Amino acid sequence: MKLLNRNTVIVKERPIKVLQFGEGNFLRGFVDWIFDILNEKTDFNGDIQIVQPIKNGLGTIINEQDGLYHVLLEGLLNNKRIQKTRLIKCIRDVLNPYEDYKAFLKLGKNPDLEFIISNTTEAGITFDDNDEDFNTLPNSFPGKLTALLYYRFLHLKDTHSKPLTIIPCELIDRNGDKLKEIVTRYASIWKLPDRFSAWLNKNVSFCNTLVDRIVPGFPKDSIKTIQNNIGFEDNLVVKAEPFHLWVIETPNDPIYQKLPIEGTGLNIKYVSDQTPYRTRKVRILNGAHTALVPFGYLQGMQLVRDATENQQIASFIHTIIFDEIIPAIDLPKEELEYFAEAVIERFKNPFIDHQLISIALNSISKFKVRVLPSILSYAEKEGKLPEKLVKSFAWLFVFYRGHYDNLEIPIKDDPYIIDFFSDVWKEDDISIITQKILENTKLWDTDLSKIPLLHKTLCQEVKSILLKKTP
Repeated sequence: MKLLNRNTVIVKERPIKVLQFGEGNFLRGFVDWIFDILNEKTDFNGDIQIVQPIKNGLGTIINEQDGLYHVLLEGLLNNKRIQKTRLIKCIRDVLNPYEDYKAFLKLGKNPDLEFIISNTTEAGITFDDNDEDFNTLPNSFPGKLTALLYYRFLHLKDTHSKPLTIIPCELIDRNGDKLKEIVTRYASIWKLPDRFSAWLNKNVSFCNTLVDRIVPGFPKDSIKTIQNNIGFEDNLVVKAEPFHLWVIETPNDPIYQKLPIEGTGLNIKYVSDQTPYRTRKVRILNGAHTALVPFGYLQGMQLVRDATENQQIASFIHTIIFDEIIPAIDLPKEELEYFAEAVIERFKNPFIDHQLISIALNSISKFKVRVLPSILSYAEKEGKLPEKLVKSFAWLFVFYRGHYDNLEIPIKDDPYIIDFFSDVWKEDDISIITQKILENTKLWDTDLSKIPLLHKTLCQEVKSILLKKTP
C-alpha cells in the first residue's frame, strides 16, 4: 500500500490565502473540505496554512503526509445513502508556534492572505491574564491572533495587502464579536498604538458564524478496509456526515466576492444576521437531541439511531419537533419543517453510532438553553403547556435521580448539580422534589415554579414515570 504524500500524489501548489488555527477533525472534515471544493469548482485558487493552537497536536502526523488526507462522507442525504471519499489537497503544512514563534509571526507578512479560520473549542476564545505582551508566545488563541495581526500591521500597513476576513467556528454565540472584543482588549493592555486599532477596524472583519456538521473523526474500527479502498496508508482519514451548513454573518464584508459559491453545491449562507439560523439549530437539532436523551435512554436505547427506529420514541420526537418546537419559533414554517426533516434523517444515519449517554453530558445546562425556551415560547403563544416537551422535562428529573428500574445512570455534570439532585431525591414527596427543582434559579436562571400549571403537570408526569404508567 502506498504512503500518502506529495511524492505519491501530484498536487498543485497555490498561494496561501487561508491561515487556520486548529488542525482537529472538525476543521479538516468541514472547513478544509469546503475550501478543497472551492479550489476545484471556482477560481478561489488558495491553499491553507495551519497553525497548531496548542503545544501538542496533530501537526507532526499531518506534515508527514504533506497535508494530504481523505474525508469519508457516510450517511443519508435526501433519502439517499451516501458513501464517498475525497482527497483533500488544499493544506500546505502545519506550523507549531511553540517551536518557532518567529516563524509564526512571519505568517502575518503574507500579502496573499485573505482569511483566518479558527476552531479552538468553546474555551479557546477567552482572555488570559498571563498574556502580558507579545514578545513571547501568548497562551490564548486571541492573544496569538493579536500578536500576528500587529506584526502584519507593522510590516504591511503601507502596502496594498488584501483585507482580512476572520471566520471563527467555535460554538459560542456571536463568536466573531467575542473574538474581536478580546483582541481589542489585548491591544489596549499591551498599549499598542491607536494606529493599529484604526488599521484593525478598517482592514479586518470579524464574522459571526454558525457551523453544522457531525464529524465523528478517525474511523479506527474500519480504517484497514478504508485504506484498502482508497489505496493509501492514510492515518488521517476523517469521517463525517454528508449534511453541512455554514452560516456566515457578513453585514459589512463582501465575502461572497472572495468566496464564490455559485455552482458548487455547498450549503453556505451569507446573511446579515445569523441569529434565526442559530435559533433554528439550537431548538430543533440540539433541542430534539436533548429532549430525546432521558426518554430514550431510560427506555433502554443506547444510540440516537436506535431511538429513531423505535416507533414509540420516533413518534414522541416527531410530535415534539413539528407540533411543539416549530410553532414556538418565529421563522417561516416551510423552512423550519424542511430543516426538521433533515434533522430526523441525520438522526437515522446508519454509519454513525451516536451514543445517547454522550449527549447526556451537562444535560441541565443544555436543557436550559435548548429546550426550555421552546416550552416558554409555546406556553406564551398557545396559552397552554407543550405536552411532550413537559413530559421530556419530567424524564429529565427522573434521569438525574441516578437510577431507574434497576438501571444505574452515569450522570456527568457540574458537581453542584449532581449534589443538588442527589439531595433533592432523598425527599419522598414528589411535589416537594418538583418544587425544589423548579425554583432553583441556579439551574434555570429563573424561578420556573411560577409558571402556571408547570409544577402540577410535572408532578403528575414524574409520578406516572416512577409508577411505569407512561411510555
